[in-house]
Amino acid sequence: MALFKAVKKPVIRAAAPTGAEISPLRPRYAAKTPPCIGACPSGADIRGWLITIAQAEAYGRTNAQAYEIAWRKIAERNPFPAVCGRVCPHPCEDGCNRKEKEGGVSINALERFIGDFGIEKSLKLTRLTEETYPEKIAVVGAGPAGLSCAYQLARRGYSVTVFEAFSRPGGMLRYGIPRYRLPRKVLDAEIQRILDLGVELKCNFAIGKDMPLDELRKEYRAVFVGIGAHKGIQLRVPGEDAPNVFTGTGFLNRVNSGEEVQVGGKVVVIGGGDTAIDAARVSKRLGADVTLIYRRTRDEMPAIKPEIEGALEEGVKIEFLAAPTEILTDGGAPSGPASGMRCIRMELGEPDASGRPRPVPKPGSEFDVEATAVIAAISQEPDFDGFVGLREGRNWIKTSEWGATAVDGVYAGGDDVELGLASIAISQGRFAAEAIDAHFRGKPLAKDPAPAPIATAKMKLEWYKEAFRHDRTHVPPEQRGIETEIELGLTEEEALAEAKRCMSCGMCMDCETCWMYCTNSCFVKLPKGEHYKVKLEICNGCKKCAEQCPCGYIDLI
Repeated sequence: MALFKAVKKPVIRAAAPTGAEISPLRPRYAAKTPPCIGACPSGADIRGWLITIAQAEAYGRTNAQAYEIAWRKIAERNPFPAVCGRVCPHPCEDGCNRKEKEGGVSINALERFIGDFGIEKSLKLTRLTEETYPEKIAVVGAGPAGLSCAYQLARRGYSVTVFEAFSRPGGMLRYGIPRYRLPRKVLDAEIQRILDLGVELKCNFAIGKDMPLDELRKEYRAVFVGIGAHKGIQLRVPGEDAPNVFTGTGFLNRVNSGEEVQVGGKVVVIGGGDTAIDAARVSKRLGADVTLIYRRTRDEMPAIKPEIEGALEEGVKIEFLAAPTEILTDGGAPSGPASGMRCIRMELGEPDASGRPRPVPKPGSEFDVEATAVIAAISQEPDFDGFVGLREGRNWIKTSEWGATAVDGVYAGGDDVELGLASIAISQGRFAAEAIDAHFRGKPLAKDPAPAPIATAKMKLEWYKEAFRHDRTHVPPEQRGIETEIELGLTEEEALAEAKRCMSCGMCMDCETCWMYCTNSCFVKLPKGEHYKVKLEICNGCKKCAEQCPCGYIDLI
């Protein structure tokens, strides 16, 4: 919020010092949207919690007090900081203005540090009100979207029941992501905090099978549907009905459920996304020699880049520009087990609807790959059994920006709307909860407009001291097992140093630069956190405050 108002011009000003430039422009404090916040699907106040850590001493706080404040800032919108600090591909870092110096801030690693601190200190989620409301809400699916919705509703005073078809909550976080990426004790701890708010959880209860959706709607005033996309899409090639051919989601579900899956010594995985990479790395941990087949080049692979690098480190072989044409079976018997896969070489043509080059088969370039198991991880979709009324034609569930479906009182979010990041699902669950609350309480529903973005060109990068990025270290490939978490967290010393690399783009950080450069002493220091006020009546418009502000917080109008 601006601490002073712009004044109409022209006005009478105090005489400027001899030689000073006279200008009708006057400074105005104007917060900007940094690229980290602009790129975060959940709109987290990343800058706010980073600066809270970085300025702990300046505000008279202990580090632990700053960590807790940071944790609570994150938890306002995302109750899964320790989870997202491990599995989110952190688009927030991609545009970080610090990339133009020594590299973007390690936001994701810091989020994990804060999330782990919250678990270690048994921090509890808080309610927004002690009032309780009579409306009962049902949430279908205990994945990131459903649990986020349940959390936001429970803290607003609603009675929430979550129905989960699987035996444990977590959705794709539990059944799709391997334990070496996301330890289950971390996931369980962050889910339990949500349940501790009074959320009721019913597992092994499939809406559509154990209870029709229409009946559920009669018992609950509103329903949120977050069933995810656990159904793997088949290759549609001959031989894929063999007993040792799996879909990527089906394979990971069975392994993550604790089931012993026999894959033999040579596994072939088809696909280039995160599920394909996870399936390949899990197969490697089960003792198999693994070959991954992808129809484009590495540049087009949609999987998280560090995960691709990790797979290659572990010895997964990748055949680029290749696609399957047939699953080969023992003796050619239609009902026999798969013994290999016939592939064809591809070349890249014109871009398709995704914007990526369309792969085109090269005639006469077929080759065979031996396999004791084949995993097709080309894509996935929701199982709409019991939810067909929510689909629109061949599309998945369509919603408004607040998660409302075409069916009155039913909301949706997560992968049953569109495949996306866990952070997107979490934000969709939050938006739906806000919409449900607004509907029942008669409150206006609107998203706050984001301030203008702050780009590197508006920053004074040379003002910031050189400070190199702290990246997470990894367990060596030879020590990696199916339960071994690969990425190691930052130490406290590293986390503190990394937080101080945040440049507070577009927001005052009390650096005093404007105060020091003002020749007319227009800037008056306020108590810590309130920054400054400006005595416009003595300002001569010399522009130095705005020109020298390192973080781009001051505009001239």
